[in-house]
Formats: sequence, structure tokens, C-alpha cells
Amino acid sequence: MSATKSWFQPIDRVAIALIFVLSLLIGLLVWRGDIVAPKVRDFSWQARQIGASDRSFSLTFSRPMNTNSVEANLQIDPPLPGKVSWAGRRLAYTLLEPAPYGATYRVQLRFARDKFTPETDLRRLLQPFEATFSTRDRAFVYLGVEGEEQGRLVLYNFTQQKKTILTPKNLAVVDYKLYPHGDKILFSASDRQNRQNHNPQGLLSAQIYTVTTGISTPQPDRTHWFSFLNHQQVPSPGKIDLILDNKDYQNLKFDLSPDGNTILVQRVSQRQSDRFGFWIVRPNSPPQEMETEPGGDFLITPDSQTVAVAQGQGVAILPLQADAKKPLEFLPQFGMVLDFAPDGTQGAMVRFNSDYTRSLFLVTNQGVQRELLRTTGSILSAQFDPRAGILYCLLTQLMQGNTYEEQPYLSAINLKTGKQTPLVVLPNQRDIQMSLAPDGLGLLFDQVVTAANANPSPTLPRTEQGQAIATSHLWLLPLPETINADLTNQLRPEQLPLPGFRPRWIP
Repeated sequence: MSATKSWFQPIDRVAIALIFVLSLLIGLLVWRGDIVAPKVRDFSWQARQIGASDRSFSLTFSRPMNTNSVEANLQIDPPLPGKVSWAGRRLAYTLLEPAPYGATYRVQLRFARDKFTPETDLRRLLQPFEATFSTRDRAFVYLGVEGEEQGRLVLYNFTQQKKTILTPKNLAVVDYKLYPHGDKILFSASDRQNRQNHNPQGLLSAQIYTVTTGISTPQPDRTHWFSFLNHQQVPSPGKIDLILDNKDYQNLKFDLSPDGNTILVQRVSQRQSDRFGFWIVRPNSPPQEMETEPGGDFLITPDSQTVAVAQGQGVAILPLQADAKKPLEFLPQFGMVLDFAPDGTQGAMVRFNSDYTRSLFLVTNQGVQRELLRTTGSILSAQFDPRAGILYCLLTQLMQGNTYEEQPYLSAINLKTGKQTPLVVLPNQRDIQMSLAPDGLGLLFDQVVTAANANPSPTLPRTEQGQAIATSHLWLLPLPETINADLTNQLRPEQLPLPGFRPRWIP
């Protein structure tokens, strides 16, 4: 009689044994709980260099977290005030104001726990997390007035204490605008040889160029390795590209959109002097003439889609497109736009009154128009503070006497209360340019000395009124975090050892 045949083959017995062991392990894990500690999977600012426009970072966790324990233990050194919001396993930290430039920050998170772990269980605390990020170097650009810098763009890096001449000797720079990341500068310049030869067309023959600064463009969506690779490919400073020539048209004033993709230029035909208007220049496209009425001063809005133009007896808001015959909005009571808030919700505009005074108005996108001040002097410029509701203004007041004389001064206006705080009286001159730092912690301004000679050299740089500049000094006014009445005429500007004019901070 044959032996009874086994119901299980060897492979079946192995499989049953494995199932039993795995079931035992699973049961053990369920009984003891998950002892793998949670961790931070991604930090959006890891090893990045940020600017004033970067206002929030995110931390993504490996599992849902106890939000109170995370918020209580999150540390940033030096401190950066902000507010926290959550979306599942992702924490977003939004800064209340731009991070100060020229600094490195450390982010730490320890002793946080996940959503399901009791406070007494110390086995599943978050794996300690630490990372760093930095802000851009504190740097600015100016036009040189002396020696080899005369008429050339110069970049000065405060953080590195380094100066770089950007434009070549053969070009005399007339005006310039900074690209949003500071990696390039848009500028107009004429050939220096034309000026030396006393060519009357020398100052009217400006062409428009770009020049690289050597500052890297941020790459927020790339990994750290790719960001490093991209940084190595950044062009060295001083690379020039011609954007718009002067063969058929004279290039006058111009502006650059906040996103860096659109250039708007006022041009007049070389053959028909009555053909005067705006031209739109975009990458990889031929220049387009705008079909609209000629205008005066203009400023592209923060959304980069429209432009505010002094047109007729008011300010017209025009679409940035070739067919812009009909304004989107017309503000007949204003004659000039000085600045827009970065978010585009507010604008600073000037009204010229019938009693020969001037008024500075705050105009919102909700239709509110509020007068901030009225003066018998001039309202030269204004800039919104990126940190809080402050508008910094460059104003003048009429001096007492038999001759007409204006005294310039810097002032800060609290946009909530409307209170004006004079900050510092400036040298007695009209052609002053100011620039507010992107982190709101400093104001640059110049002090121009015009040539006393009745027939100055044609190679000398010029003011906006066409006067020859013999020399010019640059000043830095450090700004406190809080503006109040105690600061009236108490702040002390510092003269920089850099002869130049028209200073502008790198964004």
C-alpha cells in the first residue's frame, strides 16, 4: 500500500511560514505603533538667495503634524517676523516685511511631533531639521562723473566692498533702468566720439542697450545642484547687447516693465519731426508702434500690462499693446504719476492746482483719492516703503526772500494717519535723485555740482535739465524700522566716497 500523499508541497510550506512571520510582524507594529520619526522632506528656500519680492517659504513634512508643536518650535535666526498657514502636510511661512539684505539666515525645527503622537511619547519626535538661506548682497548702481568712470555705469557692492565698471569707455550713458532680479541693466547711451566732436546731434543719438551685472538670476523651482550649475553659467559683468538703434528714430525716454519683459520707448522720427509716439519692444519680436496720442511722462504699472501716461489734461491708463487708442481709464484731475505700490493697489500722483500749489494724492484701485499734502514748492519724487505703509517723498519748500529759491528735503508720510515727518534737509539744488533700498532700510541720494564754465566740455555728463555736471556726491541715509515725529531732522546722512549721480539700488 502506497504512502499517503502530502497535501502541501515544500513551496507551500515556505509560503505559509512567510505569511505567518509577516503577520506576526505586522501585528507587532500595530501593537507598538509606528516608531519611525517624522521629518522635513522639503524646504523651499534651501541654500537659496532671496530678494525683497520673495515673501514666503514652505516646509513639507513626511506625515501630518501637530501644528501647535511645529509653530512653537520653529526658529529663524536672525529673527524674521511672519505668519503661519497650513495646507495638509505643508507649512507656509509668510514674512511680514522683506528680509534685510546682505545676511544669512538659519532655520531650525526640533521637538515637534506628528498629529497622532501623544506628548508623552518621545520616540517619534521630528528628526532635527536645520537649513540656511541668504538675501542678496546690498548693492547699487550709479553714473560716474570723474576719471575713467565718467559717463559710465558703475556697480558698487556694499556687502563685498567691491566696485565694478559695467559699460565701455566709448558709450556715454544717458539714463538706465534695472531688471527685476538685478542681473541686467537697460540703458540708453550715445557715442562719446560724437560728443567730443561737438556734434549737435550727439546727445540726441542715443541707442538702447542691456548690460549684464554678474548677479545670478534666482532659480526657485530647481534643485540645489541645478541652481549651482545655473549660477556658473551667469554671464560675467559688462556683456553689452544692442536693443534698439537710432537709424530711423531718436530714442528719448523709456521704461522697463516690472516683470522685465516689456520696454516702452518714446521715439521721434529722424525724417518727420511731427511723428512722435510710443514704441513697444519685447524679446524676439520687432518693435511695435503704439496707436495712441502722444504723451509726456509715463510709468508702467506693477502688473506689467498697462502704462500710466500724462496725456492731455490728465493721466491715461493705456494697455501695453499696439492698438491702444482708447484708455482703460482716464484721471483728469492729475498731471503726473510718481510711483506705484509693489502690489499695484495704490499709486502716488500729483495734482497741479489752480492757485499754483501742488498736491500729492494717494489713489487706490478701489477709487479712493486722498490728498496727503499741498505745497507751494515742488513734489519731485516719491517711493512706497516695501516694509509698511510709508511713502518717502522728495519735496521742496519756497525760501523767503526776493529771489525764487526752493529748499529740497526728504520726508516720510504715514499712509494710515496722513502724518508727515520731515527727515533731513538736503543741499540747495533742484536736480536730486533718490532711491529707496528694496528692504526699506536706506535711502540713496545725490548732490550734483554743475559746471561754472559758460562753455563746458561736451563730454561732461548732464542733468535732466541739460546742465553739465562738474562733479557729484552720493549720500546714504540709514532708515529706522519705525518712523515717528522724534526723527524730525535727527537722521544724519553719510557721504559715500564714490563720486557719482543717479544712484539706484539693485532690486
